[in-house]
Amino acid sequence: MNRELPGPDFWALIQPHTGVLSQAQPTARGFGSDLTAIIKCEKGPFFVKAMRNRPGGRRASLIRERLISPAVQPISPTLLWHADDDEWLALGFDVVDARRSDFTPASPDLPGVVDLVDRLGDLPIPDIARDWPESRWDRFAVDETEAELFRGDALLHTDINPSNLILGERGRWIVDWSWPTRGAGFIDPACLVVQLIAAGHTPEAAEAWAAGCRAWADADSIAIDAFAAATRRMHRSRADRHPEATWLETMAAAAGAWAVHRGVAQVPGQAMT
Repeated sequence: MNRELPGPDFWALIQPHTGVLSQAQPTARGFGSDLTAIIKCEKGPFFVKAMRNRPGGRRASLIRERLISPAVQPISPTLLWHADDDEWLALGFDVVDARRSDFTPASPDLPGVVDLVDRLGDLPIPDIARDWPESRWDRFAVDETEAELFRGDALLHTDINPSNLILGERGRWIVDWSWPTRGAGFIDPACLVVQLIAAGHTPEAAEAWAAGCRAWADADSIAIDAFAAATRRMHRSRADRHPEATWLETMAAAAGAWAVHRGVAQVPGQAMT
């Protein structure tokens, strides 16, 4: 992400929604967007997320985030306006007073984190998302029969991590709905498991937290096993392609530990049983 603020054409685009601008402060994260900033203005403040209006996945992700917003506002900051022209797409959200969550083993945030993921599982699938089947794990499954275990009618976030689950005194929210999909309900709790392991939990402890989510408790263990194996392959593939990104290696190690725990990956130096 470019931390420099856009030029005057961008501010002219959003001014009907913001009124007179007084300050724009880029946020510390948001590397998947061309701009994420807190905008202090006549009609605000707003959290603004924007992309260059160019074909590709990043543009499509912002469009999906706009389209899904009405369905997820019970657990996501409210989308108040959007604007676009030939150069930019922009979303303006309500600003919430919250911080990123702490996934480490001793964190007091963990019950709230589990509650958020559980509430996510209760959201009804909106019509717009019925045409967004989850398929990113398919090529890492053994075959199509195994990939079918990842199908379902749950609304999925799929990017469960400490920065996207934010907590405040007045509420908890899941942010960055860049790529919502429809699939098996256990997938988001399973993503939480990998993140918890990466944060220092044992696989057993991580799964114990995930058990607080009904979608996990109701899932077929065979489907979870298949997903754990596919997740290990996915993260290992990403880490091998980008050895300079140490966080990818951390995720690959966490996914590997989870797969070993579930008996779907070989322990180094041992034969599979």
